[in-house]
Amino acid sequence: KGEMMDYTVIQPNRVLRAYARRQLRGVWGQTALAYFVVSLVYVPANIFSVLNSLNQFDVEVPIPPVTAHGFAILTCIIAGPLSLGIAGYFLKRMRGEPAGIQNMFEGLNRFGQGFALSFFTCLFTFLWMLLLIVPGIIKAFSYSMAFFIMNDNPEIKPLEALKQSRLMMKGYKWKLYTLYLSFIGWALLGVASLFIGFLWITPYIYLSVANFYENLKKQTGGGEVTAA
Repeated sequence: KGEMMDYTVIQPNRVLRAYARRQLRGVWGQTALAYFVVSLVYVPANIFSVLNSLNQFDVEVPIPPVTAHGFAILTCIIAGPLSLGIAGYFLKRMRGEPAGIQNMFEGLNRFGQGFALSFFTCLFTFLWMLLLIVPGIIKAFSYSMAFFIMNDNPEIKPLEALKQSRLMMKGYKWKLYTLYLSFIGWALLGVASLFIGFLWITPYIYLSVANFYENLKKQTGGGEVTAA
């Protein structure tokens, strides 16, 4: 696997990405499959969303309102627990631990925590966006490490995870923004491949962000919390 990256020193984004590619060697297909399986959960809600859009263009597509709204609500409810499982899966990949498709769904075992964290993240981000869009986006970056922190600290409370993420991201929000921005070329390739390429691109992005988290955790001492 080559030389381990020094997480105790803040690394350039290009190094985080390079190390993510190294971690994906030999398992990129497995990781793409795992991401594909978990993304299937969102398919029904997305289909109904597209059909509803067609209705707005005078294309008559019969959609039972209860069914459409039901899938949308269900997707919102399980989004948090799934995000927790996805964070755990990519942390395992990043740390060289065994990781399988089942790990993508481990957040469902901590359903209440995952749902609450997602709820408060969306609520606080929305409230900041009521002021202006930019502060809301900044807060979204501030809270971006919360699911990783919760995965590493099973007993932590959702609000404490958000607080720790905010402290960890102080001074590093722009760095994370530029990390995401660096994938724009890959995103264009994903679009050109009729979005199929995103099955491989998205794990690459997730794993790069997992390395970003590990780097901040080792550098700042964040992410290690003993909840009361």
